[in-house]
Amino acid sequence: MVKDPTLGLLYWYRVFYREIIYPILRIIHGIYETVYISIYEDRTREMFKEGYAGRTPPQHVAIIMDGNRRFAKKLGLKATRGHLYGRNKVKDLARWCRELRIPIVTIYAFSTENFRRSSDEVDVLMQQFKEAFREFADDPEIHKHRVKIRAIGNVPLLPKDVQESIRYAEERTRDYDDFIFNVAVAYGGREEIIESVKRIAREVKNGTLDVDSIDAETISKRLYTYDLPDPDLIIRTSGEERISNFLLWQNAYSELYFTDTYFPELTKADFLKGIRNLLKRQRRFGT
Repeated sequence: MVKDPTLGLLYWYRVFYREIIYPILRIIHGIYETVYISIYEDRTREMFKEGYAGRTPPQHVAIIMDGNRRFAKKLGLKATRGHLYGRNKVKDLARWCRELRIPIVTIYAFSTENFRRSSDEVDVLMQQFKEAFREFADDPEIHKHRVKIRAIGNVPLLPKDVQESIRYAEERTRDYDDFIFNVAVAYGGREEIIESVKRIAREVKNGTLDVDSIDAETISKRLYTYDLPDPDLIIRTSGEERISNFLLWQNAYSELYFTDTYFPELTKADFLKGIRNLLKRQRRFGT
């Protein structure tokens, strides 16, 4: 059987890109960012303080973390390796939000549909979650800044050891309220609404809720995010422009920002662009 010579060329190109070109690009980008961010971040902070054109800073930012596998493929790595890079980027994201005093962050880590992926990839992700929740719960920065960690989603669908890690993180941070860091895992927006409706139906059936009193607030108070404001901004990475079953009820008036950057490559400059984009928009809420 004759081997396709282009396969060998493709392999060596990926190795060359990963080992030589990519590190050089990161150094150049790092120099650029150092200068760019110092200016960009200062201006963003000024906009926050001034209340840009009468608009208030975001209280809740949500992130659809997309592009881990494509990032790994670009580097010639196994697709699952991209999730490790993504996990490390989450730490940066949490820090950026704290620096801007954004009190609530929700990341979309794993959807109910993601269970359909290969068993190998799901196993890798479950191991990542098991480690990450404990790692975050033991991070001195989390306790220094009083960050409450919460998992939102159908947690019982997750392996027992992942559930234990979630309980560990939530227990260690339950008394904090300066910042809230929500991890949407085993989460589906439609399923969340269905469960809310089921709860309402049971309460009506039991006579504890009058059907004529049901309104939007009735549903909102029975969602995973019952005690939180709806997101002001939803950012999606990787160039895809869809919501993918994320916070369907809550994003009724959220502003959307899409960036072509894969999540593991997301920079502070990319994040600040999303925030500034929000501050420049005139939010009318249907009026």
